[in-house]
Amino acid sequence: MRDYDAATAFLGEWGRFQRLVFFLLSASIIPNGFNGLSIVFLAGTPEHRCVVPGGANLSDEWRNASIPLELRGGQEAPSGCRRYRLAALANFSALGLRPGSDVELEALEQEPCLDGWEYSRDVYHSTIVTEWNLVCANDWKGPLSTSLFFVGVLLGSFISGQLSDKFGRKNVLFATLAMQTGFSFIQVFSTSWEMFSVLFVLVGMGQISNYVAAFVLGTEILGKSIRVLFCTLGVCVFYAFGYMLLPLFAFFIRDWRMLLLALSLPGLLCIPLWWVIPESPRWLISQGRFQEAEDIIRKAAKTNGITAPDVILDPSELQDVNSQKQQTYTILDLMKTRNILTITIMSVLLWMIISVGYFGLSLDTPNLHGDVYVNCFLSAVIEVPAYVISWLLLRNLPRRYSMAAALFLGGCVLLFIQLVPSHIRVLSILLVMLGKFGITSAFSMVYVYTAELYPTVVRNMGVGASSMASRLGSILSPYFVYLGAYDRFLPYILMGSLTVLSGILTLFLPESYGMPLPDTIDQMLRVKGLEYRPPSSSTRDSKEEEENPEIFKSTAF
Repeated sequence: MRDYDAATAFLGEWGRFQRLVFFLLSASIIPNGFNGLSIVFLAGTPEHRCVVPGGANLSDEWRNASIPLELRGGQEAPSGCRRYRLAALANFSALGLRPGSDVELEALEQEPCLDGWEYSRDVYHSTIVTEWNLVCANDWKGPLSTSLFFVGVLLGSFISGQLSDKFGRKNVLFATLAMQTGFSFIQVFSTSWEMFSVLFVLVGMGQISNYVAAFVLGTEILGKSIRVLFCTLGVCVFYAFGYMLLPLFAFFIRDWRMLLLALSLPGLLCIPLWWVIPESPRWLISQGRFQEAEDIIRKAAKTNGITAPDVILDPSELQDVNSQKQQTYTILDLMKTRNILTITIMSVLLWMIISVGYFGLSLDTPNLHGDVYVNCFLSAVIEVPAYVISWLLLRNLPRRYSMAAALFLGGCVLLFIQLVPSHIRVLSILLVMLGKFGITSAFSMVYVYTAELYPTVVRNMGVGASSMASRLGSILSPYFVYLGAYDRFLPYILMGSLTVLSGILTLFLPESYGMPLPDTIDQMLRVKGLEYRPPSSSTRDSKEEEENPEIFKSTAF
């Protein structure tokens, strides 16, 4: 009985075919990088103030004094949502009274912006905020648009796996790439905020679906040694490259409709990949389509310059797992024992907190001091070393300490931001980027760590439940950023505290580095404090620990 890896071992690990698949699938992820966080610029909120209509019968002096001042970031600035009551100002102006000297402005009655707003065009020429006045009483709509995109991501997470299992990895990859590109294009012609937001849900569904399809297709085609590289550096680094392109596009295209159009069109470049990227031979075999799978493998051998054997796939030799009677498992099995329930709860919390931190910091770049485009670019660039470091840590160091160190780094620097004097702005930006580095590293490592903790029989469900918690975290993240309107440091205090808490939580998880992957629930590594040892003297326990360090290292701090 031979498995698929043994049957295709003659292809080698890193031939021309594998390199082609590796880079083309990674390249298909690039549009996800700039589409996923495009809302940073599409929903940018420029400086704004109430419109004072030309027919208000005010002198220039009273017109200039019509907007009350408010304290913002320790400095006085014109209010963005209030003005002095124009009827009263017109009376004072007609009487020849002067603001400040004859009339005390602080005592005057105020009113909301009844005639709309005027927006600064220094940074953005137009955004969905300026188009549909998503400020003041309607400022909640901006974060909601972002949350709805992540709701689409959550829905896409549910259906993408089932669709690719039924219709094939390649078909779903290109169908959802078309979905993402098509609905992004239709968004350009949105006539209302409601239409824009509904389409954004569909864009989110398409984005995560093609990401997952590309991820699965790569892992199924590539060999064992290249698979880890593809899942960590390949997919993640190319996503970061796409993220880097976002501020570049936005810097040169300041109108939101034209920007969205420019971000949608690169999706068309993926069309030629249909004739280059193959279907997953593993999926074809699972569907009983052996001849098609063999044709793809023979073509790969030809690309690599290798002569294929006469018989590659013999249905009678291949292990057909589907035909074997296996025990079925459900989501309830993630709560079957106290140990697996504890790991599930801790994993769900960990993924949710890391997701809030990652997306919260990514979406918060417009609120940092300095140039919004430079800050967004730095936020993208810092991800590349974070992914490389996490890959090196996963290869050489224990998971638990690597994760905890990354989370402590990310959380602590975010908590320090409030202590930075307001005039040292560069330091506060540096700390935010360092926090993003730590949280991004943890985000990259948590995928591998979680997969290693769960046994084979429920691994897919365990990682899926954790990933769903991550989507919930991303839905909440815009509102962490929104809190910055009330207190500039509040988002950092909350995200920093939660990240440090998750770092402490990580220390209680079992260590999986160098341990065989568990196949059954009984083989799972035990959470600190939940291990069950046979009753014996403490001396004997200590002796056993010295003799069998590989067993006990999974539970010791």
